[in-house]
Amino acid sequence: MTGGTDTTGAGPIRVALVDDQHLVRGGFRMLIDAQPDMAVVGEAEDGRAALHLVASLRHGVDVVLMDVRMPRLDGVAATRELVAASRDGRPRVLVLTTFDLDEYVHAALRAGASGFLLKDARPEELLGAIRAVARGDAVVAPSATRRLLDAFAGRLPDPSGADAGRDPLAELTDREREVLVEVAGGATNAEIADRLSMAEGTVKTHVGRLLAKLQCRDRVALVLVAHRAGLAGRH
Repeated sequence: MTGGTDTTGAGPIRVALVDDQHLVRGGFRMLIDAQPDMAVVGEAEDGRAALHLVASLRHGVDVVLMDVRMPRLDGVAATRELVAASRDGRPRVLVLTTFDLDEYVHAALRAGASGFLLKDARPEELLGAIRAVARGDAVVAPSATRRLLDAFAGRLPDPSGADAGRDPLAELTDREREVLVEVAGGATNAEIADRLSMAEGTVKTHVGRLLAKLQCRDRVALVLVAHRAGLAGRH
């Protein structure tokens, strides 16, 4: 476990790297530290070391990039503990995984991860995901949505509604439906605001209403509900 230059809340996004491969951490550090709005504040080689790292940083961590398969304590268990101990929603966990091989990504989302990306994501996708998660958005790798839908469909809120004769989707305004389509496509709040010519704060309000109306715990569930309802891909 190695520490880094700690930053203040007004400074760059504080990122912690958790991966058992030194070269992987080194590559991420070079990319992230080259950004003016980000700083790597520490590294850990497994989940147990990650918990100690986060607890030791005086100014905290905004985003943890978390591998899943690691010795001592895997990323799922570490995510669960970090989320349970978090204050003011920090740190938020972004899981990086080779999805086709990794059986634990679903458990990581249930444990409270703010989203996940494939490890072969382009650098700009990774950087955008870190910024989105730091803002409070959730990120889902678009290429993995189909598998997520297959895995979670049976446990999602039914779009036909829990109450007889009630259809939550029918209660959505046209604007809320437009926002839901964008969320289903993996867009961040900033991207939705740009595409729909809205203020980002207004987008956040719409997302909050969608969570309430569709009885979803988080943005990941919104994505899956939208796909099950056939709203995805309607750009």
